[in-house]
Amino acid sequence: MLGWGRKPSRRAQEDERLKVAIKAAHKRTRESYGARRLQPELAADGFVAGRDRIDRLRRELGLRCRQKRKFKATTNSNHNLPVAENLLNQTFAPSGPNEVWVTDIPTSLLAKAALPSRGQGRRNRRLRYG
Repeated sequence: MLGWGRKPSRRAQEDERLKVAIKAAHKRTRESYGARRLQPELAADGFVAGRDRIDRLRRELGLRCRQKRKFKATTNSNHNLPVAENLLNQTFAPSGPNEVWVTDIPTSLLAKAALPSRGQGRRNRRLRYG
């Protein structure tokens, strides 16, 4: 109820119902969806609202997406397990053909990959190795 005996407007009442739906969808999507991805989720539940309205209500509720965690290297070099010998010892001068083969795997795979054109979206990019 507002201060002067007026009941909330229809828009304010809809906003309150939408806030409840936004909270539920936010939890259901593991707090990872922003306004763009929440809009179709809410529409599927029967709440049709614009992206900016959803964004405004999320700000009012203090809801934010969880950020991806920073990459953390998990390689442990301090171990007692056997390590392959360095047979080449940085000597890149073979005395004959097919004696030493050296490659950088990611580079060699990318050299064979059919890279996507610039017009394709990020989700459509697939590297084909062959």
